[in-house]
Amino acid sequence: MYREKSRDSEFEHKVVEISRIARTVAGGKRIRFRALVVSGDRNGHVGIGLSKANDLSEAIKKATSQSKKEMISVPLKDGTIACSVYFKYGPAKIILRPAKKGKSIMAGSSVKTVLELAGIKNISAKILGSHNKLNNAKATYFALQQLKKYQGE
Repeated sequence: MYREKSRDSEFEHKVVEISRIARTVAGGKRIRFRALVVSGDRNGHVGIGLSKANDLSEAIKKATSQSKKEMISVPLKDGTIACSVYFKYGPAKIILRPAKKGKSIMAGSSVKTVLELAGIKNISAKILGSHNKLNNAKATYFALQQLKKYQGE
């Protein structure tokens, strides 16, 4: 995974997935790139961005910019979340449960990246239904956003 610590801000960015997209046009194929980037400050703020471009570096730059705009704040309680959350995004279902201190992050792939950059240190997560990194990352993002409703903020 590609990591970048930006000089102009305190946010850390991780590229979760890069996809090469080809479409057939008259005269051949046109190739573009799609990047999924997660940004966070490891202190309760996280955002995800998805963008396409003709050049890989441009796709990453656009996705990073979008992830900064989509930033949400996550209510943390002693390095974990306050209550369990279940969220369904398309075919992906995610269950987030608080864990005791010292248990670390027990989650898979893109879910772990989103939770790490949000600043959550102890949590148990289960992915059901989908192995798609994009859907799992978005389901985690929206589950953390839903957590604010439970907190009354």
